[in-house]
Amino acid sequence: MSEIVEVIGLFLGFGGWIAIMVSLQDQYWKESTTEGSVITTSTIYENLWMSCASDSTGIFNCRDYPSLFALPGYIQASRALMIAAIVFGVFGLAAALAGIQCTKVGGENYILKGRIAAIGGFFFILQGLCTMIAVSWYAANITQQFFDEFYPGTKYEIGEGLYIGCVRPYGYQPSSRGHLRSAIATSQSEPSHYGRNAYV
Repeated sequence: MSEIVEVIGLFLGFGGWIAIMVSLQDQYWKESTTEGSVITTSTIYENLWMSCASDSTGIFNCRDYPSLFALPGYIQASRALMIAAIVFGVFGLAAALAGIQCTKVGGENYILKGRIAAIGGFFFILQGLCTMIAVSWYAANITQQFFDEFYPGTKYEIGEGLYIGCVRPYGYQPSSRGHLRSAIATSQSEPSHYGRNAYV
């Protein structure tokens, strides 16, 4: 394998690892929809770790999920898969750096270095698979609830965090951060866990 191909693979793997880190920290994995709303006052957005509410003045209030075991199974699985993707990425970076021909690790034994580089590539593949499964599973639940006419809770749209994690076309456009959640939808959703300053 040429050094150029190895360097390109290393940078692609590292870029994917960085994108996973950014996606995992992003608060907008899903955002409350304004579809069918007449009156808009606030918006709710969530990721794998917390739920936030923001009002029309820009004041927001966030809370961490209180219990791991009280979360839906797909959120628990997505957490585990994203963390596994980061760990696989670290192993992939270490192996790729050790196996690349332009480093001195492993000496002149290019057969051994090639095998180490292949192991790094395998870890990068695992990293990508874990991320793809996590964001696709999460997005599938959002779209299923969105198009379910009998779903009683708050409906959400796909947020930017999922687009960072996996570039994939969906059947509708995500709302911008400036869009606000319907007060009518608020009255039909679950009890609020936010302070009074999160709503108008």
